[in-house]
Amino acid sequence: MTVLPIRISGDPVLHSPAAPVTQFDDELRTLVADMIDTMHAAPGVGLAAPQVGVPLRLFVYEYTDGDGLVHSGTAINPVLLVSPPPVADTDDDADEEGCLSFPGERFPLLRSADALLTAVDIEGKPFEVRASGWLARIFQHEYDHLDGYLYVDRLEYPYSKAATKIARKRSWSGPGSSWMPGVDTFDGGA
Repeated sequence: MTVLPIRISGDPVLHSPAAPVTQFDDELRTLVADMIDTMHAAPGVGLAAPQVGVPLRLFVYEYTDGDGLVHSGTAINPVLLVSPPPVADTDDDADEEGCLSFPGERFPLLRSADALLTAVDIEGKPFEVRASGWLARIFQHEYDHLDGYLYVDRLEYPYSKAATKIARKRSWSGPGSSWMPGVDTFDGGA
C-alpha cells in the first residue's frame, strides 16, 4: 500500500467536522490500508482520515497494552461515550499526549478514564469496544479529529500558550502543511 502525507495543524481539513462514510467500496478499503501503513510508518497508535486530508468519519488504531495484548481496528462512523473526566491537575508524565498532526511535541491533557466506542468496520459490520486507560485516551484523541479538534485545542494554560507559540514559530497556520512519515523528522519524535 501507500504511506500518505500527514496534515499539520492549521490545515482546514483538521479544523472542520468530517462527513459520514456512505460508500463501502474498494476506494474505502484502499484508504484504510494506506492509513494503517501511514500510522505504522509515522509511527503512531491511531490515525484519523482528516489527518491524511480526507474529511470522512473514520479512524484506525493499533495499541499494545502493558500485558502485551494488541488492540487494533478500523472505526467507521463511530459514536464515543466517555465517563466524566477527572477533576484534577494534569500529571506531566501520566497525562502526556502527542499528535501526528502537531508533530514533535507532547503536552499533558486530562482525558476520561473509560470510553465506549460503537462503530462499523470496513465491511459495514457493527462492533463495540469498552476501553480504559490509554486505549480510552486513543479513542478520545482520534474521535476529536473527526469533530475538527486537535488535542492542542483542549490544552490548559500554560500548555496552550506554548502550543500556540510553536505553531506560529513553525508557520503551521494554513492549508497544505504536511509531513511525510519515513522522510521528515521532528525533534522530540512524532
